Amino acid sequence: MTATCIMPIYGTRPEAIKMAPIIRALRADADFDCPVTVTGQHREMLDQVNELFGIVPDHDLDIFRPRQTLNGVLTRTVEGLDELFSDVRPDAVVVQGDTTTTTAAAMAAFYAGVPVVHAEAGLRSFDLFSPFPEEANRRMTTQITSLHLAPTAQSKRNLLREAVDETQIAVTGNTVIDALLTVAEQRVPFSDPQLEQAADSGRDVLLVTTHRRENQGRAMQGVGRALAQLASRYPEKLIVLPAHRNPVVREAILPALQGLDNVVVTEPLPYGEFTRLMDLATVVLTDSGGVQEEAPSLGKPVLVMRSNTERPEAVDAGTVRLIGTDEHRVVAEVARLFDDPEAYRAMAHAVNPYGDGQAARRTVAAVRALFGMGRREPDFAPDVELPASTS
Repeated sequence: MTATCIMPIYGTRPEAIKMAPIIRALRADADFDCPVTVTGQHREMLDQVNELFGIVPDHDLDIFRPRQTLNGVLTRTVEGLDELFSDVRPDAVVVQGDTTTTTAAAMAAFYAGVPVVHAEAGLRSFDLFSPFPEEANRRMTTQITSLHLAPTAQSKRNLLREAVDETQIAVTGNTVIDALLTVAEQRVPFSDPQLEQAADSGRDVLLVTTHRRENQGRAMQGVGRALAQLASRYPEKLIVLPAHRNPVVREAILPALQGLDNVVVTEPLPYGEFTRLMDLATVVLTDSGGVQEEAPSLGKPVLVMRSNTERPEAVDAGTVRLIGTDEHRVVAEVARLFDDPEAYRAMAHAVNPYGDGQAARRTVAAVRALFGMGRREPDFAPDVELPASTS
């Protein structure tokens, strides 16, 4: 009997992290053939994650270009997959999340008549331009998906509001928790000596990540000034910024941080090192989507430099707070957590609304059911009952 060919397609570091548990679970099932395809939308950071999880892609479109545009990523991905599908015909593709690779791969598969399985389906901010282009990417991907793997009940409700057939939705939990729990146990050593010194010092750490397109420019310059103010106000604490390689990001945020002794700027960290740094952090300040899921699982308060989020569950649970990018508010919100132990404890209680480490197993069961090879598992439900979002 020929194995069913399920092709995961991804191109960025966040996708790779969340796809790795799915790949491992598919490859452990003898009924599936799992040729891994990467686009290379990110290059070095993508390769680092694949190496960490022992994944050697079967196909690499290698589309990355310096200062690449979204249209360039879209075009090269669709053209590359169109050519690949003429040689390798999968029974379904799995795409993850909301990157341009995600939407381009879904489009290429749809045009080729190949069913699309969308992991992390149903996230919504309800603002088409924030986050940009992710909100549009996930909405477009929904329209051409055959199996929607919603990470939470809220994500499922979002899909139902958009008239997605309930029989096409499975609530799996988010595979980022599967990956996080696996890597956190490894305690990967830091390659940067400054981080090992930080770990040994016992000092409180403010971990900062920022890269969002909608925050680039003046907003990000304001974030840089806010960090400089915090460094001056709290000289006993460390601010650690793994700086995104996008030169637009670095040109906006780094000038304000020059010469500050308690600010550590590093290159982007491999996933294993970043996971350890999150575990080390006292407070996380970010505009990332994935960090909103990961840090609460480690009991870390997360301040999100955005005006909305497609991940409301942790906001409802109280471990994430939306604060925007105004520099005065950024300073005030971080200071509140540093100065008010009760406010800190209220956010630091470990609530995990996103997964239990078994999302990949539920994913494979849902894919098996799609092809009439078995039944789905019961939908994931968190240990803590969260209020339904009114968004």
